[in-house]
Amino acid sequence: MAFWLIKSEPGVFSIDDLARAPGRRTQWEGVRNYQARNNLRAMRKGDRCLFYHSNASPSGVAGVAAVLREAYPDPHQFDSKSKYHDPKSDPRDPRWSLVDVKFLRRFPALVSLETIKADPKLAKMVLVNNSRLSVQPVTDSEFRRVLALAGEKD
Repeated sequence: MAFWLIKSEPGVFSIDDLARAPGRRTQWEGVRNYQARNNLRAMRKGDRCLFYHSNASPSGVAGVAAVLREAYPDPHQFDSKSKYHDPKSDPRDPRWSLVDVKFLRRFPALVSLETIKADPKLAKMVLVNNSRLSVQPVTDSEFRRVLALAGEKD
């Protein structure tokens, strides 16, 4: 099993929205950065994701989700009415992918970015060093440390 961090603005789609979604699952759509897309394509069913609320006050990890379905073409890239439409994407060789994720749990309190940055055990975390990437790998020890900061166990 691998570990990831996925970002969403809570005003657009929060962990509570995921918890309320039909089947407590959703397509992780709209990723339009090649490095983040490649990370989506590396995800495997059962991988765990830290669900991060970005562009919030404060920003931080709100809970945990799991990969339910591995990467497949993002259909929104072909929909001219979608904000995620990409007219250069070819249906025979789709440029963009998505995965399905499932809600696992919400933390009792957000683990803030400030808390993460202050923890020496998380100094090498991609979030600390490349905070703009919307889908990023997390090591096993980083995942467990964030859980510990949330007062949780895996």
